[in-house]
Amino acid sequence: MDTTPSEFEKLVAEGLAASRADQRELALGLFARASEAEPGSGVPHFLIGSEHASAGDFDAAELAFACAVLLAPDFTLARYQLGLLQFSTRRAPLALLTWQPLLALPQDDALPHFVRGFRALAEDAFAESLAHFRRGLACEPANPALCSDVLQLVEAVEKLEGPRGSASDEPVTDHILLSAYGRGLH
Repeated sequence: MDTTPSEFEKLVAEGLAASRADQRELALGLFARASEAEPGSGVPHFLIGSEHASAGDFDAAELAFACAVLLAPDFTLARYQLGLLQFSTRRAPLALLTWQPLLALPQDDALPHFVRGFRALAEDAFAESLAHFRRGLACEPANPALCSDVLQLVEAVEKLEGPRGSASDEPVTDHILLSAYGRGLH
């Protein structure tokens, strides 16, 4: 049995290494080449979306995440990230539509609970939102990066004193969710 990595696997691995080394343009180029090597794979588009999102280019990130979901509708993490980006840019109805298939995942998966948490958050049902987020955080094995971001969201929601929070007109979730992309949420 041949265990030699394929050209696609090599390009993805090199792209991930470039990303970790903060070589964004090189990473994007390697992921694009990986996409050419396996045009039916959603993985390179997901990784391209992650690069764009972490650089703050949310339009390009959304396009790449959408391509990943179109190519691989069952790529749950790509679907979740696309919806998260949509939600964090004040398009909750679109995010909830994007996330709809995630609600069918098993109850031991964190994602359907997170989606329910965001739905409740969009309705200003903060206590319900917290209950769903906490249920998702209790799922094993949960994605550590996603859980870290949801924990920050839980902490922010717990601090809210009234409908949509503080004196700011900007929902508390905007800053938290968009800042997660700036930290390299993948």
